[in-house]
Amino acid sequence: MDEKEIIKKAAQYFSAKIAEFGDSPKGVDWNSVDSQVIRLAQVMKVIKEKQSFSVNDLGCGNGQLIETLRNDFFSNFRYVGSDISKEMIELATLKYKGDKQIEFIHIQNVSDIPICDYTLASGIFNMKLSINIKDWEKYIFNTILTINSKSIKGFSFNMLTSYSDKEKMRDDLYYADPSAVFDFCKNNCSKNISLLHDYDLYDFTLIVRK
Repeated sequence: MDEKEIIKKAAQYFSAKIAEFGDSPKGVDWNSVDSQVIRLAQVMKVIKEKQSFSVNDLGCGNGQLIETLRNDFFSNFRYVGSDISKEMIELATLKYKGDKQIEFIHIQNVSDIPICDYTLASGIFNMKLSINIKDWEKYIFNTILTINSKSIKGFSFNMLTSYSDKEKMRDDLYYADPSAVFDFCKNNCSKNISLLHDYDLYDFTLIVRK
């Protein structure tokens, strides 16, 4: 399956979620608000300054990262939220209408995102659906390379971990080997990388600084 087909399949899945559940945690396919706040706090660690920076929120959903940034006293930043689901973008745009710090764009491909100081991506590599693992892994690594090219100061993302409890793993989800992803980023993106696997959830976060 090529990248275009993968994106189309994923977009259909998330658009169906927002159509069914609306502006709610289930609408953006979260298990819980509390766990998502923890995840966002991890990816935000790549940002070194509290103000005067630009950030891509790749797979932005309903824009929850905006409130998380503001609640943690980040200010005066330019935010660009992007998503492959048109319905997600329409919802988020309406929600933040008139906020001059905020922009949302519907993307067909990751290469459509602008160049920013930072790119943050939470949960975009988890939902494999019925896609072949080799095709999904190729898509993941190509996406990481694109994110790297669009990020001036650094980027961060999370993935479900292969160290999850085996009996709880699902066939439609992708569980990554943290060391393999770390090695890929170390060899292809930057020498300054942190692997965070200590926040009591079944995933890990990679922080890549330029």
